[in-house]
Amino acid sequence: MASHAEPLDVARVRDDFPFLDEMVHGRPPVYLDTAASAQKPRAVIAAIRDAYEHGYGNVHRAVHHFGHRATEAYETARNDIALFINAQSADEIVFTRNATEAINLVAASYGRSALRAGDEVVVTEMEHHANIVPWLMLRDRHGIVLRVAPVDDRGIIHIENLAALLSDRTRLVAVTHCSNVLGAVTPVRDIVRLAHDHGAVVLVDGSQAIVHQAVDVRDLDADFYVFTGHKLYGPTGVGVLFGKGNLLAAMPPYQGGGEMIERVSFDMVTFKDPPHRFEAGTPPFVQAIGLAAALRYLTAIGIGRIADHERSLLTHATAALEDIDGVRILGSAPEKAPILSFTMDGVHPLDLAVVLDRAGVAVRAGQHCAEPLMRRLGIDGAVRASIGVYTNRADIDALAAAVRRARKVLI
Repeated sequence: MASHAEPLDVARVRDDFPFLDEMVHGRPPVYLDTAASAQKPRAVIAAIRDAYEHGYGNVHRAVHHFGHRATEAYETARNDIALFINAQSADEIVFTRNATEAINLVAASYGRSALRAGDEVVVTEMEHHANIVPWLMLRDRHGIVLRVAPVDDRGIIHIENLAALLSDRTRLVAVTHCSNVLGAVTPVRDIVRLAHDHGAVVLVDGSQAIVHQAVDVRDLDADFYVFTGHKLYGPTGVGVLFGKGNLLAAMPPYQGGGEMIERVSFDMVTFKDPPHRFEAGTPPFVQAIGLAAALRYLTAIGIGRIADHERSLLTHATAALEDIDGVRILGSAPEKAPILSFTMDGVHPLDLAVVLDRAGVAVRAGQHCAEPLMRRLGIDGAVRASIGVYTNRADIDALAAAVRRARKVLI
């Protein structure tokens, strides 16, 4: 990957995040749980506060000043997100509560209208539960067949193994863009090309990838692409479903209620065009405004510069943890996001995470909503350290030192 000449000024970036002013167990915080949920910069907090204090009114339905102002900000956010991922139109952007709801929307709407009993959906062994459970529900209620592509010990999907699962019954391939456990980045372009050759559509779960790299949905040619706001330095309660316009236009509504209808009586109902067809009720408009502020913040810093910074820290962290006896790092794909999951011989991941927390180091521990992948790797769980824009080398050194001390305490 190309390097960006001007390095990230991480000290300046850290000034933008108020959480770093806190103390944790008497120490400055070392937050290495960004893959679960990112901390928020002041620009996002300010945008949300401004929406509530100066421009709050329900969107689309009011004729008063506050409603107009909120509607304009909400639809501007939709346009900003379309530009961020290079969608062809803002009408291809549907706001949801999170990526999980976006996947459920596709499963419930596209899945139940376009798939028939016996049709096949292909996923991979390293999917998050959010990209497994909706398809299992569709299987149990609708009779589809779920097929699972294997990954190797490094977290690599070999395209020939996935290709062997495709048939004339394959209707949809649902794949993560980046594993939330292994950090492995999947060959999405190749998967999309292969699926399209078999007449299947592709849903990509981009919740981890979009945080660490530029995403161009037209270049990927993905039919659906989903991500969540809170991992992208935006607020909770908002996610995004990108869907190609022709697909969204053919899909029935996911939920019914106000805002998504053209006309309704006790005899009939007609629905609005996408995206509003899929946004029943009051949408998360303040959260969408906050998400757009997060994207502006990241764009101003430079996605490529952030990626270079995170890649350097991942290399440093990998070397530091590999040097500790009994530590096993999971996943070694050649293209990897700054996610580092590991185990320690003879130590339960939750015990290790608790000891690290007492040292002021915040990590995630458990199965990371990826139980099938854990089973594939032969483990019950792992500790996960994940790097963000505000992470510095001192944070990585603090992690390594805390893991060394924990090993002495726990073994």
